[in-house]
Amino acid sequence: MKRFLILQLRPESDASDAEYASILDKTGLSPEQTHRIRLDCEDLPQDLNVTSYAGVIVGGGPGCISDDPSAKSELDARIESAIMGLMPQITAHDHPFMGCCYGLGILAAHLGGSVSKDQYGEPVGPSICHLTDDGAADPLTAGLDPVFEAFVGHKEAVQTLPEGCVHLVASDPCPFQMIRWGQNVYATQFHPEADAKDFEQRINIYKDHGYFPPEDAQPLIDQCHAADVTQPGEILRRFAQRYE
Repeated sequence: MKRFLILQLRPESDASDAEYASILDKTGLSPEQTHRIRLDCEDLPQDLNVTSYAGVIVGGGPGCISDDPSAKSELDARIESAIMGLMPQITAHDHPFMGCCYGLGILAAHLGGSVSKDQYGEPVGPSICHLTDDGAADPLTAGLDPVFEAFVGHKEAVQTLPEGCVHLVASDPCPFQMIRWGQNVYATQFHPEADAKDFEQRINIYKDHGYFPPEDAQPLIDQCHAADVTQPGEILRRFAQRYE
């Protein structure tokens, strides 16, 4: 049985470890069913073939693909280059892919879409999302509540739907919350792996990274714990179940 490739971008070990644990929890996968690579501290194998894996899941991270290349740190630029270098294989084979938050920007940029901070950024916390007509019919989202809460927190966003993509989930603040390219390549702006405990930890870790005023950390944590976020995790579970 093929494993799932889990690519992580967070340089903070506590955040990365917690994200990996959350991905395992929501997908139902065991560590033995995954190949975890932390791109902040290791390179992708030069001979990596995505078809050797059941699917690829890309976690979130503090980088922004729309940042001026000259302003990106060496680490952010290296991580971005590694992920972007993998995308031609993903789309050429229509290989199962789930990009979470940062992964949506990567997919859209690879497909020639517009990703920027011009509009549609969202503060850290829960966001009310809704299925589109196509979302109501897609295998990963069909039968979900038509309106549901999801955890978000992003400075940049997809501005226009890339050509060839199907729009699955939207929200009022950010129209492109989930898209699909081909039949098997997915990406979400929200975090399908995250629950309130995860976001409490991330709020404390990233409170000085410009996502929100540091003094807002505790109110945001309280808001996350008051939210009812269950449907995004089901999307990630279905992804793993469909392609395992």
